Formats: sequence, structure tokens, C-alpha cells
Amino acid sequence: MDTKRGTDKEKESRIDWGIIFCVLMLALIGLASIYVAATHDSSATSVLRQVVSQLVWYVIGIVAVIIIMQFDSEQLWKVAPIAYWLGILLLASVLVLYSRTYYVNTGAKSWFSLAGLTFQPSEVMKPAYILMLGRVIVEHNDRHPLKTAKSDWLLIGKMILWTVPIAVLLKLQNDFGTMLVFFAILGGMIIVSGITWKIILPSVITIFGIAGTALALVIPEAGRKILEKIGFQAYQFNRVDTWLHPSADTSNQGYQLWQSMKAIGSGGIFGTGFNQSHVYVPVRESDMIFSVIGENFGFIGSCVLIFLYFLLIYQMIKVTFETRNVFYAYISTGVIMMILFHVFENVGMSIGLLPLTGIPLPFVSAGGSALIGNMIGIGLIMSMQYHNKSYMFGEDKEFS
Repeated sequence: MDTKRGTDKEKESRIDWGIIFCVLMLALIGLASIYVAATHDSSATSVLRQVVSQLVWYVIGIVAVIIIMQFDSEQLWKVAPIAYWLGILLLASVLVLYSRTYYVNTGAKSWFSLAGLTFQPSEVMKPAYILMLGRVIVEHNDRHPLKTAKSDWLLIGKMILWTVPIAVLLKLQNDFGTMLVFFAILGGMIIVSGITWKIILPSVITIFGIAGTALALVIPEAGRKILEKIGFQAYQFNRVDTWLHPSADTSNQGYQLWQSMKAIGSGGIFGTGFNQSHVYVPVRESDMIFSVIGENFGFIGSCVLIFLYFLLIYQMIKVTFETRNVFYAYISTGVIMMILFHVFENVGMSIGLLPLTGIPLPFVSAGGSALIGNMIGIGLIMSMQYHNKSYMFGEDKEFS
């Protein structure tokens, strides 16, 4: 009996309750916000269906976390290429089997639809991509222990090579927003991969220079023609125009952003109160859910939400510093960048600081695909903590 109790306590000590607390609080905020959005935008039956549906996705996500926690780094290492190529297969398949309804509404071929359920494969591709990049970095550093400019550029080339198929498929799906998330993950993992800053810093400056040039070209008509030739589309120009001039067309292209800013502004310091929404915002149950939080719970509620994200990121960083396994450390970096970019972009676009991209708020926005993708990421972090504790006084599992 004592042995069993000791084993149970030892298992409990390997679970990061700080991460669980943050995700649970975000989930509760999400359910409350979805309820508010659905109450004002849907029938009573639809309200119950949306809330219950999201609750079911949370349960599925919890099961996914528990399962992934059981995988140690060696098992994740073996799974990485399988998960990556399976994800590529799904991304390619959706180009043919995409939901026609979602395509008409969004212009993107990103969703499967079956029996009323929709699924976006790019969301679960994110953790698979993180696993694969982590493996690529470890393998490269093992083969090139002596760092040189040539080996660093070779590593960057390898990481880009594994990113290109995803970028191409997302371009064909017309999903530029999700592509940005993968680029953010790539950037974060390059920074921690051991590549010298003599390469990273000029590269970052060059990227920002290219982005700035593209933005400058959006303004004049001649510049837009140049961008059209390299693949930019009308809706992307419209989003930039809306971002730069949110009040110029509040009844058409700028309607969603303008309404979101009005809703958040009307919340003031303390908010209008739970379920007291007076400003309609399109798609506020998912992409624009921050407007619900800003209106109902005000500046204080918004700050609490952002604090929870900072606390979650802090817990993840703490776990990363505790591990002796470099593969786990790279995985953690990718997950952190994924969540951080989602939060930064979603909040930024809701208040007009960044262009609209359709990127959901992690653990809060309605939608099963994004939630499962994020919960898989949490499972990977929890696996790191769970197995790191068991190795604390045993064999070092670091890949070398």
C-alpha cells in the first residue's frame, strides 16, 4: 500500500500543475466568451450546441494530452517523420476534398467537412512540424559538432527545405495567415539552434527589410501590380488597406475590424458585464473572440487574459530550462513560438495593431482543429516535464 501511494505521489510530482491551471482558466474564459457570442448571434438551440461542442473538443484535447504525455523523447523522435509526412498527406488531400461551403465563406481550401464536422489539417501539422524540425536540428548538430559558417548555413537550408512543402501547400490552400505561424515557429527554432548571431542578425534585418518594402509597395498602384505578379491577391491588399485605414470603409471591407474596435472600446475599464454585448462583431466566437472579452470584461479582463498567457509561457520556459534533453528543448521552443505568435497576432488584429489574418486565440476561440493542435503542443511540454523528472537521477537522455 505504501509503495503504491509513493508511486502515485511520484507520478503527481512529474505533472506540471501550473500549465494545467493556465490552460483550465483559458478554457473557462473561452467557454464563457463562446456562450456570450452565441447568445447574441444564434438561437437558443444553437447556443447550447456550440458550447457543448467546444466542451467536447476540450475533453478530446485532454485525452490527447494524457496520451502524448506517455511518449518519451526517444518515442517522439521515432514518431516525428511519420507525423510530418502524414500531415503533408492531409494538407495535400484537403486541396481536393475541401469543404465547398467553407471555401465560399472564407476563400480558403483549408477544411475537410464530414457529417457536419469540420477539420483543418494545418492545425495538427504545426506540432508535427515542430517535432520534425527538432529532430533535424539535433541530427545536424550531432554530425557537425564544430560550428562554422558553412555548417550554420547548411542547417538553415535543411530547416527551410522541410518548411517549403508546407508553405507551398498552404499557398495553394490560400491560407497565408497559417503560413505566418509556421514561419514564426521556424524563426524561433533557428534562433535557439546554435546558429551564430553573425548570420541570424543580418537575416532578421533582411527579412524586415523585405516586409517593409512589400508594405511600401502596397500603397501605390504600381507597387501593387508588382506584388500581384509574385502571388499577392486582392483580399490581401484589402486587409492591409483596412489595417492602415480602419475607418475608411466601415460598412464593407473594414466592417469587422471597426466593429471589433468599437466593442473593445465600449468595454472601458471594467466591461459592460457578463453577457451584456451591444456591438455586433462578425465571427466573434472564433477569430474575433478577444472583442467579446474586451467588451464584457473590459481592460481589466483583457489584462487578466494576457497575464494568463504570460504565465503559461513562463511555465513552459521554466520546464525548458529544467530539461537536459536538447530535443525536448527544441520542441518546447517551437510550441512556445506557436502559442506566442497566435496570441500576439489575434490580439493585435482585434485592436487594429496588425492586419486581419483569421488566426484564432489559443484555448479560447471556438473551433476543434486549433484547440486540438494547441493541446497536442501542451502534451509535448507535459511529456518533457513528466519524463524529465523520471530521468533526474538516472541516465541522461540527451541526444548527442
